[in-house]
Amino acid sequence: MIFEIVILAMIAAFLGLRLYSVLGRRAEHEEEPIPTRFDQPEPRKERAPQIVPRQVAPAFEAGSVPPVIERGLQEIAARDRNFDLSAFMKGAEAAYGMILEAYWRGDREELRQLCDEDVYGSFAGAIDAREAAGETLDNRLVRIEDSVVHSAMLVGNEAHITVRFAADIASVTRDKDGNVIAGSLDDAIQSVDIWTFSRDLNSGGPDWVLEETDAG
Repeated sequence: MIFEIVILAMIAAFLGLRLYSVLGRRAEHEEEPIPTRFDQPEPRKERAPQIVPRQVAPAFEAGSVPPVIERGLQEIAARDRNFDLSAFMKGAEAAYGMILEAYWRGDREELRQLCDEDVYGSFAGAIDAREAAGETLDNRLVRIEDSVVHSAMLVGNEAHITVRFAADIASVTRDKDGNVIAGSLDDAIQSVDIWTFSRDLNSGGPDWVLEETDAG
């Protein structure tokens, strides 16, 4: 009888440990954070620019940027507690490449999602002229050498951040028959662009759009 009681006690203990193990793993799984769109990129498709603030405190230190820019960033961060400068800059570089490539291949739909109406109109007009001439661009963004905040301000509910990009770009223009009429893919040329991105902080969405372009 004692032997049977010991056996039953061992079985009960074993089942208890198994149940605890399963519940423990489930609880750990349920506590795992759900990846955000920024942390887990979506497959490439037609989409708005991926300039998405991380859910953390502002990532800039006093004195790390000129005072006038620092004030602008602080005003934006005060209105949007989720704003993160380092995440914004990574997204800005990604958007820079996406917009250039969309323009080069003549993708109006993607440009419309990445830019405001004025900038989109400028890009679309240049694409129209290029297509009317029977020309195509075979350009390559070799690398972004540097990107820095050029200015930052909060105007009403709209945040505006201007970024200066220095990049190496290989440019080739081909005629309707595919012949090279300008440029070379073997010689990358440094290009300096000053782009301004904006976001309505009352919109509830995380996406920024390109609102102005200028050459450095």
